[in-house]
Amino acid sequence: MSNILIVEDEAIIRTALRKLLERHKYTVNEASSVKEATTKYKLTNFELIISDLRLPGGPGTDLIQLAGDIPVLIMTSYASLRSAVDSMRMGAVDYIAKPFDHDEMLASVRRAIGKANAAAKALSKSKSSSQAIAGMIGNSQVMKTLYNRIHKVAPTDATVLVHGETGTGKELAAKAIHQESPRAQNPLISVNCAAIPETLIESELFGHEKGAFTGADSHREGLIAAADGGTLFLDEIGELPLEAQARLLRVLQEGEVRPIGSIESQKVDVRLVAATHRDLRKLSDEGRFRQDLYFRINVLQLNLPPLRERGKDVVALAEHMLGRYCESFKKPLLRLSPEAIQAITTYTWPGNVREMENAIQRSVILCEDESEISHDLLGIDLDLVEIDDPTDLKIIQSTLQARKPSQEPAEDLSLEDYFQRFVLEHQDTMSETELARKLGVSRKCLWERRQRLGIPRKKANQQAAK
Repeated sequence: MSNILIVEDEAIIRTALRKLLERHKYTVNEASSVKEATTKYKLTNFELIISDLRLPGGPGTDLIQLAGDIPVLIMTSYASLRSAVDSMRMGAVDYIAKPFDHDEMLASVRRAIGKANAAAKALSKSKSSSQAIAGMIGNSQVMKTLYNRIHKVAPTDATVLVHGETGTGKELAAKAIHQESPRAQNPLISVNCAAIPETLIESELFGHEKGAFTGADSHREGLIAAADGGTLFLDEIGELPLEAQARLLRVLQEGEVRPIGSIESQKVDVRLVAATHRDLRKLSDEGRFRQDLYFRINVLQLNLPPLRERGKDVVALAEHMLGRYCESFKKPLLRLSPEAIQAITTYTWPGNVREMENAIQRSVILCEDESEISHDLLGIDLDLVEIDDPTDLKIIQSTLQARKPSQEPAEDLSLEDYFQRFVLEHQDTMSETELARKLGVSRKCLWERRQRLGIPRKKANQQAAK
């Protein structure tokens, strides 16, 4: 049975809402102000708080911060887009205008409690298995899932294929797998297959005998043999020549390596972690990557999320880098200006973590202010950010038009309806800055809400704006 706190200064409304909820088997407590709620009750004992927006002594949105992770549903008789957006910006789980519809209220209550319970169960289940990985910053759900998979695969000897865009930290994942494995005391040999000339790659990996080819003046042990007992990390394995792929397949199948020019093979015990930003399945279908090798290395796959899909991790990562570079360059601890945070959270970061690291490093070096990093120093041109597939926007717009009447929205539209309708109707003629200003939110908040509602960003049509 769920425990709900109602914070409402009008006794009639408070009593009516209490009776409605009690009829549906909820346990209900009451308070007439934020002060009474916080002094009379421990807010964390409730599964949901329903509060009026305007209360004596302080607004109901104050409860959002005071309640921590407990969801707060805001209701008010002063229904407007502004109050809806303000509640959203503060972190309200939902917004309902008074006089509220009973069915709508009950649906909102069930939805809020259901989401909170599901989040709590997921957190409890993954708490022990999603501990952060050394060197990897982020607490978003996609990163917790990644940590969980690394913890599971690391203790085994299974071959791992790490897939991710450039700059997402594939080598960090490989290091984490090695450090958490029984092989941690043995070497981790990292090889960037794209950085070694094609004529030398086989010699580097498998070694060679003296006189095996021109310039082979002595016997040389290959990197695979050097990784014996440990882990071999082949970065950008999709760039490996087909001949080298055939030799690598034999190493994986037979557990032995034969240097170039030798007639004898030597046994090796090597765990392979491979990484690529390319689609190896597609390359194998095109004959540019051995299909048998692809199936051999694709035992367990780790997908590293791009920075644009990591939500609030973006700011946490930027602040971590900022602190590290301030210390490295012996500068006072700087902070990111509000405009810089908006730029960081709105930009799509095609170069991912590596691109962000370059931007933060550059801004720290060039910063002449002793307190904060400005937007300009980051070098982010937000006007260049466009949606990848314009057809996505057309689908959303056509769906909205089919669902919505042409007249102005009713005052009891949900928070999502307010936001979605306004953004879709005006984003063709307004920039992100103008949209955020009209909605009364920061660009960061606008970006986060777009992500949640699945509204892709589209560059403003400047001609239409004129």
